Amino acid sequence: MVTRRWFYLIPAKGEPSKLVHKIEAGHLDSLPGSKRVYSGWQELFEQIKLFLADYKTIAMQYSPNNLVFTVSLVDAGTMDLVRGLGKNVVSAADLIAQFEATWTDEQIQTHFAARDAVDSITTAAFAEIGRRVRNGGTTEHAMQQWLLEAFQRENLVTDDPPVVAVNANSGNPHYEPHAESSAAIREGDFVLLDIWGKKNTPGAVYYDITWTGYVGKAPSDKQREVFQIVRDARDAGVKTVLDAIDAGQRIAGWQVDRATRDHIKKAGYGDYFIHRTGHSIGTDVHSNGANMDDLEIHDERQILPNSCFSIEPGVYLPEFGVRSEVNVLVRPNRAEVTGKIQREIVII
Repeated sequence: MVTRRWFYLIPAKGEPSKLVHKIEAGHLDSLPGSKRVYSGWQELFEQIKLFLADYKTIAMQYSPNNLVFTVSLVDAGTMDLVRGLGKNVVSAADLIAQFEATWTDEQIQTHFAARDAVDSITTAAFAEIGRRVRNGGTTEHAMQQWLLEAFQRENLVTDDPPVVAVNANSGNPHYEPHAESSAAIREGDFVLLDIWGKKNTPGAVYYDITWTGYVGKAPSDKQREVFQIVRDARDAGVKTVLDAIDAGQRIAGWQVDRATRDHIKKAGYGDYFIHRTGHSIGTDVHSNGANMDDLEIHDERQILPNSCFSIEPGVYLPEFGVRSEVNVLVRPNRAEVTGKIQREIVII
């Protein structure tokens, strides 16, 4: 039970400090550092003054104008309190990313293990769709269940089931097939597979990809055109990251989004690219590091060494949608796409 305000201060150098209420004095005992206690509100304010006396700049879970809303969790009243003491409050966004969204060497290996399994499952899924279509047909939901069974065999887990989307449903970026409303998959259909998973081991991190295919001999000219635009936009985003890391330059998430979005805009499909280019990946498929985003937010967070994220531009039309997703892992001096890269629409 936590019913009273508490504060935890981590200095750039030195020992952390805790400030807790006397009736919940043990609340932060699992954390290192010295302890202060309070009871009345006047005592609380006096203790906070002493707590912060030696510091002029304080990094907090705050983002100017609530831009990075997953970080901006401190309430306005607490901001008033801290600023009222003459403190300069800055965003802890990059600091949070350092702790929540960068990987150990062991976690990187779990990503590669998930990659090997998911890439293999994706290839097999397209083959299974073809086999089923030639033998009476299948549905989006049936193929989703097939994927989940494959996950079990490979010791993979996922927070949400994979997406199997056909034709107009592939034009909905967050489409979910359900047993009672799932579309059939037949000859002549356009199919999108969005598959993410991680190994069922402690500390494992996700691998997350999206591929598209066509059931038949050849997709339409329109489908090929849109796929090529999305593919080349994806590659422009990847190149932006690789070039910056190779040159030792700082790069932020918004710059990657700008590269992919500019390519799609120039091709005349800017109005149909309705989400950010990519998201941070970690033990959760959407982690708390830099997102590749200059649409929903202007994400100025730095892409940090040993972090991973998706690059997944998309064009979503009423009749079909194309998204092409890869994962990029950034090391201290280089970056790489960690899995297979789709170059053409899969012919099923």
